[in-house]
Amino acid sequence: MSWTERQQAMLQEIGIRLWLPPEAQPAADAAPARPAPGSEQVAGPAAPRLEPSVQPAPMVARGARPTGVEQMDWPALREAVAGCTACKLCQSRKNTVFGVGSEEAHWMVVGEAPGEQEDRQGEPFVGKAGQLLDNMLAAIGLSRGEPPPVPGEGPAGPERRVFIANVLKCRPPGNRNPEPEEVAQCEPFLRRQVELVKPRIILAMGRFAVQSLLQTTEPIGRLRGKPHRYAGVPVIVTYHPAYLLRNLPDKARAWEDLCLARELMRASRD
Repeated sequence: MSWTERQQAMLQEIGIRLWLPPEAQPAADAAPARPAPGSEQVAGPAAPRLEPSVQPAPMVARGARPTGVEQMDWPALREAVAGCTACKLCQSRKNTVFGVGSEEAHWMVVGEAPGEQEDRQGEPFVGKAGQLLDNMLAAIGLSRGEPPPVPGEGPAGPERRVFIANVLKCRPPGNRNPEPEEVAQCEPFLRRQVELVKPRIILAMGRFAVQSLLQTTEPIGRLRGKPHRYAGVPVIVTYHPAYLLRNLPDKARAWEDLCLARELMRASRD
């Protein structure tokens, strides 16, 4: 089938190239047109062409932390955390991990940073460490969800409810330790969560949570057994559930910490 030069040009325009015998190639292929005098341009190196399958993944551009965090209500705070790009963790996260539980709870649990499963699910303390935390809370009558009713007492009130959050809202790559800049950028979010929940007691779990809340470098072993304070709220220091899974003898010490927290709560109601 023969093609006119006009038909060949139209097919090439939409990306269809024809095989033609040498004598049938259009004159434009054989002798490229020379540019008009004075219009020559120096060509730079050709940019490499990437196939769609190897296009680089889009990166989240870093920016400033949202302003006005100290006046935000719950919806605004959730939105601010979800869209935060103030540190480099925004470039590798799958989900931000805001927190879970009752927004009017008397108890607040503060952990360190999301792990792989938390990053995937967008909820703090999941997996085996989360199961252990749930068992620890249940042992003193608490629940991150709806606590079971106590016979003769009706539905559970805020004294049996918990709000759970982390110092960091994004997962550090490879579950590495949080960096000081990352902790500093996230701290206003956590402080505002504490102000909104108004807990009567905070359980700080793990070295980085403890040291961040209390602004200290002291190890957990020296801080246990007595109340501290963060934003005016009593803080009880204890071990992170992930640590307890690897160090079973310290479960007894963690139980002592829970009992101390429960005693403080009871004393605050008397």
